[in-house]
Amino acid sequence: MVRQALDPNSEIYRLRHSLAHVLAQAVLEIRPNARLGFGPPIEHGFYYDFDLEAPLTPEDFPDLEKRMRRIINSGQTFEREEVDAEEMSARLEESGQSYKVEQVQDLAAQGEALTLYRNGPFWDLCEGPHVLNTKEIPGNCFALDTLAGAYWKGSEQNT
Repeated sequence: MVRQALDPNSEIYRLRHSLAHVLAQAVLEIRPNARLGFGPPIEHGFYYDFDLEAPLTPEDFPDLEKRMRRIINSGQTFEREEVDAEEMSARLEESGQSYKVEQVQDLAAQGEALTLYRNGPFWDLCEGPHVLNTKEIPGNCFALDTLAGAYWKGSEQNT
């Protein structure tokens, strides 16, 4: 089976990518020490990798979904900002996001431009795109239904 990648300019890509950020924002509300990994849209939805002191469980889903819908209904604007590697690393280190600092180093070594997206109090290293405002996300278009374990960058050497 050949899977076609989502078009980054499509509406579904922007919705799912924005939902991944909204999920991260909701998780940080209940787990402020969570370290963020990657959070992309995928063929059948979206996900976000978190490093947590205690794992999430399916019992957390209703609260997270409620928080996500509150964030969506609050009408947060997604704002893009270009940031140099030094400033981005400093911001991320200050907020305890060591995985993101590593991502910045990798991207900077490749000569990639660095951008962050901010919505409300949440911000993240991200190339986008997103919806313009969280109110563009239908509140009934998602459900959290799966948890999975992962190694940082897919390597079991990273624990």
